[in-house]
Amino acid sequence: MKLNELQRNIGATHAKKRVGRGPGSGLGKTSGKGQKGQKARSGASINPVFEGGQLPLYRRIPKRGFKNARFKTVYGVINLADLNKFEDGTVVTPALLKDTGLVKKQYEGIKVLGNGKLEKKLTIQAHKFSESALEKIKEAGSKAEVI
Repeated sequence: MKLNELQRNIGATHAKKRVGRGPGSGLGKTSGKGQKGQKARSGASINPVFEGGQLPLYRRIPKRGFKNARFKTVYGVINLADLNKFEDGTVVTPALLKDTGLVKKQYEGIKVLGNGKLEKKLTIQAHKFSESALEKIKEAGSKAEVI
């Protein structure tokens, strides 16, 4: 057997459905879409969840259980690399971060993440620090104070 002698298995290929092509194809006139209606129109696509205006299943089923989303604490986040903007000996507070525009919203507090390298000696006051941030702050000779 050679590559040029290879053939597809019998029944592996099918002729393409030629929709709307006369009486012989069996798919003439309405092209297998039936008579009128939303599904017969061009560009028709109905959301599979849509139930024709009936109250959807996801709204009929009772909602049970506890969801913590309302009570979770959200922190304003800042990376160590962004703190290099300040001069040596500066006390970096959440208010200072907001005034300089490094943090737009404080939310329930400020969290310092360890992305980047701290090259200045600062006193950083924040509500939370990541472990990598604490290590890098100590390496740089800076202080981390939890508020």
